[in-house]
Amino acid sequence: MFDYKETLSDRIVNIKPSGIRKFFDILDEMKDVVSLTVGQPDFVTPWHIREAGIKSLEQGRTYYTSNNGIMEMREEIAKYQSRRFGLEYSPKNEIIVTVGGSEAIDMAIRTLTNAGDEIIVPEPCFVCYSPLVTLAGGVPVPICLKKENSFKLTAKELKEAITPKTKALVLPFPNNPTGACMNKRDLEQIAEVIRETNIVVISDEIYAELTYDEPHTSIATLEGMRERTIIINGFSKAYAMTGWRLGYTLAPQLFTAQMAKVHQFGIMCAPTTSQFAAVSALKNGDGDIEYMKGEYDSRRRYIINRLKEIGIDCFMPEGAFYVFPDISHYGMTSEKFCERLLMEKGAAIVPGTAFGVCGEGFVRISYAYSIRQIDKALTLLDEFVKSL
Repeated sequence: MFDYKETLSDRIVNIKPSGIRKFFDILDEMKDVVSLTVGQPDFVTPWHIREAGIKSLEQGRTYYTSNNGIMEMREEIAKYQSRRFGLEYSPKNEIIVTVGGSEAIDMAIRTLTNAGDEIIVPEPCFVCYSPLVTLAGGVPVPICLKKENSFKLTAKELKEAITPKTKALVLPFPNNPTGACMNKRDLEQIAEVIRETNIVVISDEIYAELTYDEPHTSIATLEGMRERTIIINGFSKAYAMTGWRLGYTLAPQLFTAQMAKVHQFGIMCAPTTSQFAAVSALKNGDGDIEYMKGEYDSRRRYIINRLKEIGIDCFMPEGAFYVFPDISHYGMTSEKFCERLLMEKGAAIVPGTAFGVCGEGFVRISYAYSIRQIDKALTLLDEFVKSL
């Protein structure tokens, strides 16, 4: 008798499915739910970007590109990063265009990780880091970020987590799900610790364009950090291009050459149409970013004020498009709180534990939705907490 269990990788079997997906499975079976769950811009990709993609198809540009992406796009990435963040990278050998930021993260982790290597992952955070470390044969080492520290990573926490087996630090800021940011002063303290080690930083900067109180600073701009940093960025959040599946890495040539092997054999190249569209985004999309960021900022302030009126304590997010309210005093787990809100009121938000065990006592609410939908969902949330 054929035994499927005997054929499967233990490493795969032992990884838990995404907590977000588990919750979405419940949503799929329900009708008329008001959802604030998805981290996806509610804006349509700006027309000039779509038009560039359409034009590339009309011109028959449907071929493979260079493994690392079309040179024009890599040149525009380099110009964009220079003018917005002061980062200088060579289009020729320090940039790889990827299938979304997710492939870029996977590629970086796999390039760095030997069996048993430890990768430090501050939590709560996006769901993919720790599973990808495990898939690469490494050991994820979580650091529980604290509300009293504004969900920032501190030098003390980092020092305590480092061991002789530590290979890399994931730096997921601006942060999903908390909205926390690390400013230049915060990063200097982290860099001071890192510079005394041989640790590589994987800096996920996918929300770099969406900071509200201070401009984003990349740790790679600090003294001695560029040489040991792999930056992850992409187009999904800043340009409302989630379905185009396009991201990129910025890294020193030595790292880039090795990551290119993972990319070559696993992917070949990013979607051609998406790359031509992204050239227009990089050249002409700064105004689009500022417009959408302004809308998110208005929603951010609105949702925080409404939560205060309801009586739910919430850290003021400084970036991305999420709030992370504290629901611990309601006497139930985050998952139970969200399940009851969904079943009793038809409003959907995400349990904090979907982003690591450190998320217990919190929930994530996305404000990548219209004010109207946010208002409707928060009205239902208000009714729910009053009924408890």
